[in-house]
Amino acid sequence: MRVDVFTALADPVRRSLLAELAAGPSRVVDLAASRPISRPAVSRHLRVLHEASVVTVADRGRERYYALDRSGLAPVSAYVAGLVARPIDEQALDALETEVRRTSRERRHTPPMHHEETA
Repeated sequence: MRVDVFTALADPVRRSLLAELAAGPSRVVDLAASRPISRPAVSRHLRVLHEASVVTVADRGRERYYALDRSGLAPVSAYVAGLVARPIDEQALDALETEVRRTSRERRHTPPMHHEETA
């Protein structure tokens, strides 16, 4: 079963696991030691991350090591890069400047309302 990477990253526990795995491969027991959740819960989170292709699993003897697979984060990187790279439309900035000036001018030339007029 394939899990969407954005769905996998929506959970703060999974994001913290990825942050820890960014430093290097680790075992479930080590990842669970620094969290207030059980080892089985950490294993379930790692399974979701594996199904989203953002972690790999390697067996070394009797131990299983999980590691960050940065290539699985490509859709997230592309999404964020697309948001950051969008140029600001000059016409939109010009329109904003015109509106600010118009509003400022109207405020200077509009007499203050009396209490009776607001009721």
